Amino acid sequence: DIVRLFRARGDDVGAICHAADNLRKILNGDTVTYVVNRNINYTNVCYFKCQFCAFSKGKLSENLRGRPYDISLEEIQRRTTEGWQRGATEVCMQGGIHPDYDGNTYIEILDAVKTEQPDMHIHAFSPLEIWQGAATIKKPLKDYLQQLKAHGLGTLPGTAAEILDDEIRDIICADKIRTAEWLEVMETAHSIGLRSTATIMFGHVEHYQHWARHFLRLLDVQKRTGGFTEFVPLPFVAEEAPMYLKGRARKGPTFREAVLMHAVARLVLSPHIKNIQASWVKLGNRGVQACLAAGVNDLGGTLMNESITRAAGATHGQENSPENLDAMIIAANRQPKHRTTLYGEVETSHIAQSYNAPELSPLVNDLTQRTSRKSEQLIRVAVSA
Repeated sequence: DIVRLFRARGDDVGAICHAADNLRKILNGDTVTYVVNRNINYTNVCYFKCQFCAFSKGKLSENLRGRPYDISLEEIQRRTTEGWQRGATEVCMQGGIHPDYDGNTYIEILDAVKTEQPDMHIHAFSPLEIWQGAATIKKPLKDYLQQLKAHGLGTLPGTAAEILDDEIRDIICADKIRTAEWLEVMETAHSIGLRSTATIMFGHVEHYQHWARHFLRLLDVQKRTGGFTEFVPLPFVAEEAPMYLKGRARKGPTFREAVLMHAVARLVLSPHIKNIQASWVKLGNRGVQACLAAGVNDLGGTLMNESITRAAGATHGQENSPENLDAMIIAANRQPKHRTTLYGEVETSHIAQSYNAPELSPLVNDLTQRTSRKSEQLIRVAVSA
């Protein structure tokens, strides 16, 4: 049945979008939410070989955009404070799987943020990072998640999902976390009170049946845990992706497919996953406007330094101000509203800080020497002594 919806053409597409939008109005009203947040991608060094990723830098880094980096804890703190001063209530942090990172690295990152800005919500670490982190320090997954929570982790991004079907993962990310492992991380996180988003990256080598399986696997977990806060479709950005450059993937979804992905998600996942998000980074203004009429009630975050999608070739910018998001929402005859990561209320004084915010300071991306953060700290201690 889900596949039949995705195959829709002509007037049927309009009917599906209309049904999805009616359901959105019942569940969410006419308010469109977003969070003011700061993206921090602490390293683009990664030893995995995902065929869709133009962000990570390994041995062939000189053939891809940018240079390898691994930013310092001090730079993470500086960006966190700058984000807070510009009205952010959340830092969203994830990165490549650096060969020198282990489970303790992520704890150090959490401690750095919480020491600097104790009230900042930390939305961090993909299920891949969680899985690898637990494995590198030989700690059971649940114990490791509890440790991260104790050090300030607030919620998890639902990234590294790509397509939750191993037929596709064998092609696009054969050495990466498997479908069952991704789902296990999320279900375990939900069991200890850590909520998460859920994503899909679509429009490369997969087919409609794989989208349907992805939906049903998320729905199965959500019915048991209720832990997913929102569903976020992420259209594949092909321009700099290795598998596209090798002629092994199509150039992202069609416009029809991108809009239908949001509409069908609303119909299939409701009421269990209440919020359907459109990614302005991936879709641009025209795509967002179409999706707001097809079941979407959330526009994600302002981001302040989005870098993963830009590395893949997207051109929609690395930050969207509250002024711009408000205008986009009002143009769709809806009411904009700031939210927290968990869809709570934001203090009026903090909302005010997000408007007319000063320009961001230049980023300090340390060129990586592949030294561990532990070694880096020991060096700093020795120098101070």
